Amino acid sequence: MKIREATENDAPGIVRVLKASLGEADLPLSEKIWNYKHRDNPFGKSLVLIAEEGGSTIGVRAFMRWEWIIDGKLFKAFRAVDTATHPAHQGKGVFKKLTMAAIESAKSHGAHFVFNTPNDQSRPGYLKMGWEIVNKVNVAIKPIFSGLVKRSSNGLNYGHDLQLSGKELEIICENWNGSLAAKEKLFTPKSADYLQWRYETNQLQKYEIVARGDIYVAAYVKKRGKIKELRVAECLHDGSKESVREISKILDVLSKGFGVQVLTYAPHLIDLGIMGFRGNFGPVLTLRALHLNPEEKNKLLNIGNWGNSIGDLELF
Repeated sequence: MKIREATENDAPGIVRVLKASLGEADLPLSEKIWNYKHRDNPFGKSLVLIAEEGGSTIGVRAFMRWEWIIDGKLFKAFRAVDTATHPAHQGKGVFKKLTMAAIESAKSHGAHFVFNTPNDQSRPGYLKMGWEIVNKVNVAIKPIFSGLVKRSSNGLNYGHDLQLSGKELEIICENWNGSLAAKEKLFTPKSADYLQWRYETNQLQKYEIVARGDIYVAAYVKKRGKIKELRVAECLHDGSKESVREISKILDVLSKGFGVQVLTYAPHLIDLGIMGFRGNFGPVLTLRALHLNPEEKNKLLNIGNWGNSIGDLELF
């Protein structure tokens, strides 16, 4: 078995392995989607390793580049995302070999840490490879009583209400980054390019987006059985009461329009009132330290120091 870093020419073989391993029932797979996610990312191209046997790709492991800032320091990170082993080659330890090789490669790239939110089945494997549990992600859950009325639906039709120029949006991002830096919590720096890539041209999830005045909101509906949740993935604003009221109005209109019963958002980024619940209700966040000193590592292992949006950590 040969393990090496992938090139752009390996994309067709990678997609074939992903399709063979994961199927396409719940996740559409194509070279276009792969390139969107791992080549077009404004933080840089992903670190992708493949396993080969007989000249064919039998496994893939992708670490997506990401950035975080706290205490004025920029941390270069990777988020462990796509992985697959061809069904004909399972049981050979391909996943572990690829992941450990990716860790060593990430170290050589100078990354500070790797993070992800593995599910209950995969988390034990990550812990054995040196990952550590931070905690469950902090989320606010607000009931939407208007959504209790049964509504007919012909599907979800998302729209983009973009009333800001690229320059205006960049100013909003700069001000937002400055306000988060003052809170002394770990945050992902936002830019107009990032928001366009992450939400406006996302190939895997469509979003309802509103960008006007001093705000930028990206949200979508998550179905949980008979319950529909309006998830606020991103919400930039200037912190004024007027902006918060405007965001509340926008979310109220969207909640009624989509007929949702629950609204979720990052409570440390916006205060939408006292009704609801706030706590560690999100997925379990884990971290693999690479180039962190003891003080930095301890700080990042405390979920109270994370100032992330939901969109910074959710899978896509």
